[in-house]
Amino acid sequence: MKALFITEKPSVAREFAAALNINAKNRDGYMEGDKAVITWCVGHLVTMSYPDQYDPALKKWDLETIPFIPETFKYETIPGVQKQFDIVSSLLNREDIDTIYVCTDSGREGEYIYRLVDQQANVSKDKKKKRVWIDSQTKEEVIRGVKEAKDLSEYDNLAAAAYLRAKEDYLMGINFSRVLTLKYGWTLGNYLNQKRSLVVAVGRVMTCVLGMIVKREREIRTFVPTPFYRILGHFDCQGFQVEAEWKAVKGSKYFESNKLYKDNGFLDKKDAQEFIKYLEDGSNNETIVVSSSKRQEKKNPPLLYNLAELQNECSKRFKLSPDETLKVVQDLYEKKLVTYPRTDARVLSSAVAKEIYKNIGGLNNYAPLSGFANEIMQGKKYQGMIKSKYVDDKKITDHYAIIPTGQAVNSLSRISEMGQKVYDVIARRFLSIFMPPAVYLKIKLETQTKGEAFFANFKMLKDPGYLKVTGMGGQKKEVALTEEQINAISSLKKGMKLPVKEYKIKDGTTSAPKRYNSGSLILAMENAGQLIEDEDLREQIKGSGIGTSATRAEIVKKLVSNKYIALNKKTQIVTPTLTGEMIVNVVSASIGSLLNPTLTASWEKGLTYVAEGTVTEEEYMQKLDKFVTQKTNIVKQNNFQYQLRQSFDQIAPYYQKKK
Repeated sequence: MKALFITEKPSVAREFAAALNINAKNRDGYMEGDKAVITWCVGHLVTMSYPDQYDPALKKWDLETIPFIPETFKYETIPGVQKQFDIVSSLLNREDIDTIYVCTDSGREGEYIYRLVDQQANVSKDKKKKRVWIDSQTKEEVIRGVKEAKDLSEYDNLAAAAYLRAKEDYLMGINFSRVLTLKYGWTLGNYLNQKRSLVVAVGRVMTCVLGMIVKREREIRTFVPTPFYRILGHFDCQGFQVEAEWKAVKGSKYFESNKLYKDNGFLDKKDAQEFIKYLEDGSNNETIVVSSSKRQEKKNPPLLYNLAELQNECSKRFKLSPDETLKVVQDLYEKKLVTYPRTDARVLSSAVAKEIYKNIGGLNNYAPLSGFANEIMQGKKYQGMIKSKYVDDKKITDHYAIIPTGQAVNSLSRISEMGQKVYDVIARRFLSIFMPPAVYLKIKLETQTKGEAFFANFKMLKDPGYLKVTGMGGQKKEVALTEEQINAISSLKKGMKLPVKEYKIKDGTTSAPKRYNSGSLILAMENAGQLIEDEDLREQIKGSGIGTSATRAEIVKKLVSNKYIALNKKTQIVTPTLTGEMIVNVVSASIGSLLNPTLTASWEKGLTYVAEGTVTEEEYMQKLDKFVTQKTNIVKQNNFQYQLRQSFDQIAPYYQKKK
């Protein structure tokens, strides 16, 4: 009897054959050795059938036949890959094969790919089915994955979540796209001077993301800049000048005044000028020291990359779209250079942490970072990391963070130039967590003139620590002070008087919100529609996002290919098109909840609960059926053509200008 290994790609099948020492000969669509057979899918081999496969009459889009919610879903082989499906199906059912090792990608989508094939091929229940779950494609990890493979049934909840995700996208996509196209397609088509009805493509995640982009564009469009005037004091501190900024803190005559923008800028320049006169009058050109302090502050290395963080980094640094980043890092994974990329985790598991010296040691062979790798290995700086914030089993669902395997480093020269750059970014972030924190010197000075507070803050890098590995990119330029100046400020005592050189007005203007770029859009999706710039805060509030690490890039790509958004390749800035904004108006008028990121994220959370076994498939399906039925019927009952045409008139001029 033989074992059958089923992978997702031919290249992965070859890696498995090599890792498991299966001396396999090439056949048509598979490889065979004395004790094992290895075959592959080519991505999806099976898909859900369109409504016309249930009833030919359903090919015609008609309000009478929706909502379409079948009791039992139909599936079919994808025509272009029928040959490979037939090969895989015959191998799964071969009498001399008693054990099937499922080696598709270790995630929800990989699980779904195999389960559909198994279902369509009607594989015998008597065969043993084992699930190989791996974090990288190195030889050791493949061997471990096969050795520790669990019974496939242990992943039934994950499979249920995968089936439900597909049914959800199918039911929402088909019903909402059809009902909105039938109701408003002609209105859209006519307005855009097309001689046909415009198909309104709607998706659970895609439409929500489009709504986020349009919302941001409208915030920019309606933004009115507000000028404000800050007050700066220039004080003499033992021979050199210190610039301090006034703030209306408690005790100030302008505390919580409506004459201010925030707490440090006058809305009227006259008020700012009068305030300076008030400060100068009777203050003897002096300001009194309230406090002065000098302290050290440590900044620890950031957490490791998950896919969203890496996509954001590559968008900023290399102007790569999320889809391009995923392709590059997937290639690095398949070449055994990095661990599994489609991960949401930014930490390592305790099991991996125990063996982490292997990954570090392998980077001794990576010339740009060998010095740092060697330093970490020699000093055994990886010891005790299991108790650090970089290791947390509770924050890992399927896979840990993206890190270098430490293997196959010699093959880097055969990787694309962009692949080498992305690998370097991952390797630097990884090694940085074993390095000491960066140490800053923070100097604070507070003075008062006539009871009004002025603040001066200085921050200097004293010891770069981990920044030696990651580089100074993204660090704010620090103010350079001499040792003498530092000592002069920090030696000031409460009550001392400093001569005032002058008070100045500094003009400022409020700035509009920034447009999303492809990377910040992925981060906003990960955080359910919130774009949080601060990395530590992002990690704290991280909950259930819109879409998953495996699907977000594809959604952005689909919005671009549908011409609902435009993506500038040079800047990676994302903007809506007229069509895209019109579709948001249509959805907003008819199924507004589809644009709510929190609701969309709650659907995703529900799928996670199914995968964890806390919500049943039946409960989820009931909720889904009810939602689709209600929303479809509401659209059928209403007519917003007139209001929509008016709304199109309001937005159209913004796009004419762009031309």
